[in-house]
Amino acid sequence: MIHGKDVLYLKICVYAIAKNEEKFVSRWVKSMSEADEIYVLDTGSTDNTVNLLKEAGVCVFEEEIKPWRFDVARNRSLELVPDDTDICVCTDFDEVFLPGWRKEIEANWQKDTTRCQYTYHWSLDKKDNPIVSFFLNQVHCRHGYKWTHPVHEVLSYSGVESVISCPNVVLKHYPDKDKSRSSYLPLLELSVKEDPLDDRNMHYLGREYMYYKKWDLAIKTLKKHLSLKQATWKDERAASMRFIGRCYKELKEYDEARSWYDKAILEAPHLRDGFVEKALMEYELENYQDVENLCFKALKIKSHEPTYINEPFSWNSTIYDLLSISAYYLKRYSQAVYFGDIALSYEPDNERLLNNLKIFKEKES
Repeated sequence: MIHGKDVLYLKICVYAIAKNEEKFVSRWVKSMSEADEIYVLDTGSTDNTVNLLKEAGVCVFEEEIKPWRFDVARNRSLELVPDDTDICVCTDFDEVFLPGWRKEIEANWQKDTTRCQYTYHWSLDKKDNPIVSFFLNQVHCRHGYKWTHPVHEVLSYSGVESVISCPNVVLKHYPDKDKSRSSYLPLLELSVKEDPLDDRNMHYLGREYMYYKKWDLAIKTLKKHLSLKQATWKDERAASMRFIGRCYKELKEYDEARSWYDKAILEAPHLRDGFVEKALMEYELENYQDVENLCFKALKIKSHEPTYINEPFSWNSTIYDLLSISAYYLKRYSQAVYFGDIALSYEPDNERLLNNLKIFKEKES
């Protein structure tokens, strides 16, 4: 930190971990180039990632982490950052800052600031508009921070934090659909074993079992999450209830599924997700009047809190798609056209939506 006559100069460094990220290197480095220095720990790339990073002027270190843990890897990458750094910025290669992020952080950073929270567009539509956004807080001072948990790792601070908010700093997420998440399940099992009272990781573990279609194990784990005294965040509790409902739906225990969807709605009535996910099940069961009722209730909710507990299907074309098809089967053809038009506005090139709208209009006429 250097004091000029009227300006406070801050040394800012980006740090990251990498493995086989060659297709993202150019975009990522360009986005991070507002920093003074960029440090990357490569954990075993077999493609051209390391060479591309070095050619771009990035400080690259190579080390395989065995046994693999995300927290260990991130802590090793943080150790690469010089001690005289004022601000550390941790990102992944599938993320991109909008230009001007450095000036915005510098303008708000105070002498006692330890961490900065900023806007994270976790999910984007085909037009690059955000569907799900929340605050992320991986910009921090150099000393006192440590990454914890083998996966879904979090930054822990050794003292009392002083956090600033920079909502105009925007980081966009463009997930690599080809990247495997095979390490997540064993690492989450390890995480829960290390800290069985951590409600967040218990929720994540139950969700992961659901992703693997281990329905009974998912139900058991998610119910355990709900039983923990620490599990007080209603949004996350409602998500666990929805996931339990989803598991029962897959087991074709529909009454039990409805019961859990209803519990999710009661737990967090300010979220669309419970209404929409229940509507999706009723659609599969061809209960079109129930679908319509649930979707109309969801549409009364006009906004959502900036947290990760927001399903993209609650804020994209899904509700209008469900309403249009339900209206068609309920023989309300003008209504089907109306909602079909709205659904298509979200995805103008979607062939199914285009064909549906054509059918609706033929019936209307």
